[in-house]
Amino acid sequence: MTVPNQPKIYHIVHADRLPSIIVDACLWCDAEVVRRAPLGTAIGMSKIKQRRLNELTLTSHPGLRVGNCVPFYFCPRSVMLYLIYQANHPELAYRGGQGSIVHLEADLQASVAWARQQEQRWAFTLSNAGAYYFEDRCDLTQLNEIDWAAVQARQWQSCREGKQAEFLVEHSFPWQLVERIGVHSRATYQQIMEALPAGGHRPPVEIKTDWYYG
Repeated sequence: MTVPNQPKIYHIVHADRLPSIIVDACLWCDAEVVRRAPLGTAIGMSKIKQRRLNELTLTSHPGLRVGNCVPFYFCPRSVMLYLIYQANHPELAYRGGQGSIVHLEADLQASVAWARQQEQRWAFTLSNAGAYYFEDRCDLTQLNEIDWAAVQARQWQSCREGKQAEFLVEHSFPWQLVERIGVHSRATYQQIMEALPAGGHRPPVEIKTDWYYG
C-alpha cells in the first residue's frame, strides 16, 4: 500500500488531561509528565513507560530516549485504545474504558516542519516503540517502509506490530498544531467544548465513533 498523500498522526489522552495541555500550550513527553505531574488521568502502562524512559533509545538519534519524545500513532482506533476498551490488561492501571479517551489529530508534514524549525529531533518507527526491538527512521522519503495496510487495518491481529508504528517528536508538541479532536460520545464532546479556551486555538471537535471500538 502506498504512503497516504497527507498522513495524519494521533495522540490519545484522557479528556480530563486536556485543560492542562491547553494551559501549557503543548503536549509533554513522558519524562516531562513525570517531572511536572500535570492534572489529569494517566492512561498508559507504567511498565512500558518506564522502559521507554530508561532503556529504549532511537538509532536515528543516538542517546535520545523514546520517553523523551511525545508519541503519536498514524491511525485512530489504535491497539492501545483496544486495551483501554477491554479494561482487563494486568499492566493497565486505568480501568475507565474508552469513553473518556480523546484523539488529538495533527498533520505529519506540518509537525515535521515545525520540529525542524524548532531544532527538535523527530523520528518515526516501523512498529511499537515500547518494544525492545524496533526500527526507526528520520527521513520522510522512507515513509514507504511503514506497513500502511497494517496501520489502516481494522482487523489487526495478524499485523499488530505494523499497526503500532509511531511518530515521535522530542520533548514537546505544540497545542496549536492539533487540527481536530475526535471523541466517542456527545457527553465527551460537551466536556471538551467546555474545556477549550474562549480565545486562542480551538480545533474542531467531532464525534467519531468509527475511531473507537464496540
